[in-house]
Amino acid sequence: MNQKYDYPKTRAQLNQLVADLEQIQTNVHQVHWYMRGKQFFNLHPQMDEFNEAFADELDQVAERLIALNGAPFATTHEFIENTGLPDEKIDYGQYTLPELMQRLVDQFRYVRDQFQKAIDITDEENDQPTQDMINGFKSDIDKKIWMLNAYLDQGPFDKD
Repeated sequence: MNQKYDYPKTRAQLNQLVADLEQIQTNVHQVHWYMRGKQFFNLHPQMDEFNEAFADELDQVAERLIALNGAPFATTHEFIENTGLPDEKIDYGQYTLPELMQRLVDQFRYVRDQFQKAIDITDEENDQPTQDMINGFKSDIDKKIWMLNAYLDQGPFDKD
C-alpha cells in the first residue's frame, strides 16, 4: 500500500468500532426484550430504531475498513474479546426501566467516545473520508444520548 494512503491507527480504531457496534446492538436487544413498565410501548420500538441505526453504522465501518485494506472482526469471539462494552446477561426485574435507560446512556457514551477517538485519529492520519463518515455517527449518538437523558429527566451532559 502506498505510504501516503496507509492508515494503521485508523484501521485499528475502525476494528474497535466494529466490535463495539456489534456489542451495543446485543445490549440494546437485551433492553428491547427485557424491558417492562409504563413506558414500554413508547420505548420498545425505539430500541428497534437504535439497532437499525447501529447495524447500518457497523456495515459502513466494516466496509470502510476493507476499503482501507483492513480486515474487520467477523466472529462473536472477536467481538467479545475486543469490545469495551459489557457482555452481561440480564433478566426481567433485574433493572427498572429508568435503570435500563441509564445503562444505555452509559454505553452510548462509551461508543460516542470511541467515535471521537476515531475522529481524532483520522485527523492525525489525514483520512478525511473516514472522518466524514464518523462525524455523522458521532452526531447521531449525541442525539440518542440527549433523547435518553431527556427520558431520565436529565440534561444532555448530566453525569457525563
